[in-house]
Formats: sequence, structure tokens, C-alpha cells
Amino acid sequence: MVCSATHQTSGQLDPKLPRELTHGERAEIRKLVKAECANYDRDNGCLPLDCDCVMLHKCWTGGGCRYFRNSVLPLDPILEDTLTGGGKVETRPCAVCGEVFPVKMKKAYCSDACARKAQRRQQKEYMRKKRDGC
Repeated sequence: MVCSATHQTSGQLDPKLPRELTHGERAEIRKLVKAECANYDRDNGCLPLDCDCVMLHKCWTGGGCRYFRNSVLPLDPILEDTLTGGGKVETRPCAVCGEVFPVKMKKAYCSDACARKAQRRQQKEYMRKKRDGC
């Protein structure tokens, strides 16, 4: 008998079946809940349910809080794609810090801070070449 959580279709795990979350995924979920969830209170947990937040102790994909899934999870498209098993989100590494981020338009950097660092680096190189007479 084969457990449904490990059922394989053509050599790959079926993304619709629940699987255990990795430590990194659980940490990202906790970070999102604590920083972005409007229903979360540090002292009281989940305000509408008046209990501990179920997302802080989540160990498996599937189920969970509807508000988190619809309103908070879209703030991290890479995590959302990983948890929902939806269409593949195209990502690329940042040219400055190397952090992986979702591709939006023709952005080469993950943040404005990295874009400013790259611009300063390019400006320094330009001025160095200009002073050297190249």
C-alpha cells in the first residue's frame, strides 16, 4: 500500500497532495505572519479566532488560514508558488547581492538599495576610466 502523501506521478511528486514543509518554508511563513498579517497580534495570536495562529505551527502544505493564503501569501510570490504548486514563477539572482527574486519587467536588481549600489559602482568605474584617459 502506498501512502497518498508520497504518491508519485511519472517519477515526480504530485503538487496537489500535502507534503511536509521545509524549515526554510516554515520560517518564511512565520516571518510573513508576524510582519504582514493584519489578523495577527503578538500577545493574542489570531484575533478573529481568539487563539494561537495556525500558520505559526503549520508543518504541511494545504489547508491553513484563508486570509493568509489570499492576502498575505501573495506578498512573497516565490513562497506562494512553492506552497500552491501553481505555475512556475520565473526568478533570477540579483546582480549585486545574489538574492533570488521574481522577474518583473526588466529589473536586474532585487531592491532599490541594490540598484543604487550598482549605479554607484558603475559611476566609479566610469570616472576612473575618464580620469585615466581611456
